[in-house]
Amino acid sequence: MTRHFSRWMRNTGLTEAALRKAVAEMEQGLIDAELGGGVVKKRVALPGRGKSGGARTLVATNRGDRWFFVFGFEKNERDNISARELQALQAIAADLLKLTASDLDAQVGTGALQEICL
Repeated sequence: MTRHFSRWMRNTGLTEAALRKAVAEMEQGLIDAELGGGVVKKRVALPGRGKSGGARTLVATNRGDRWFFVFGFEKNERDNISARELQALQAIAADLLKLTASDLDAQVGTGALQEICL
């Protein structure tokens, strides 16, 4: 996950266990929306609220071994993201998905990315 997403996650009470579950579901093809450019939307349950009253996460993915949680919002905060925000997220996805394993290790080392072990 990105540093920005990690901060947002802490404020919502979202857990790493919920993110692991979301990745497992996405690996099985359970994605809520394909937004293009390597970005998908996935609903995630918040503690005590379930998925319908929970959060929406935007994930940069190659649908294989790379799942980067880059943005999140609670359903009651906003309906969706703007076209401009989507373009920015697609650019971020392109950058993240081209990182090598050593690049990823370096990003984790600096705190720019946080790894969630499955």
